[in-house]
Amino acid sequence: MALDKELDRVDREILRLLSVDASMSLADIAEKVGLTATPCWKRIRRMEQEGIIRRRVAIIDADKVGLPVSVFVAIETADHSSEWLARFADVIRDTPEIVDAWRMSGDVDYLLHVVVPDIASYDTFYRKLIGAVPLRNVSSRFSMERMKAAALPI
Repeated sequence: MALDKELDRVDREILRLLSVDASMSLADIAEKVGLTATPCWKRIRRMEQEGIIRRRVAIIDADKVGLPVSVFVAIETADHSSEWLARFADVIRDTPEIVDAWRMSGDVDYLLHVVVPDIASYDTFYRKLIGAVPLRNVSSRFSMERMKAAALPI
């Protein structure tokens, strides 16, 4: 995406601050980057309008809300048609257990991050997935420990 204006040092600092704590007040952000509130707000608003800031969210502890099992699901398909892809995209969109999905290069076509409360729930998810769209191979890797979750290195 071409930006109307390149990101300068102040924009990048605003992004760093928001990526660590999106609930930080406008006054605090402005003070930390050396601006008054109005120009700081205008920069944030511009970055939202340009899609640089896509949304502001709370990061929830999955364990504390009963979703302690993270599974990374590698998918290979024999069908790369637009019809298959549209159907698969619908499955991804409509399946709440899938929290992230990527189209990949290499020997895996898609990589999904799935969160569930337990192994039995993953089995239910898996059965629904393979019944929803034809797949060549599905390989699941269960996370033992999340070692890092970080903001972008802006």
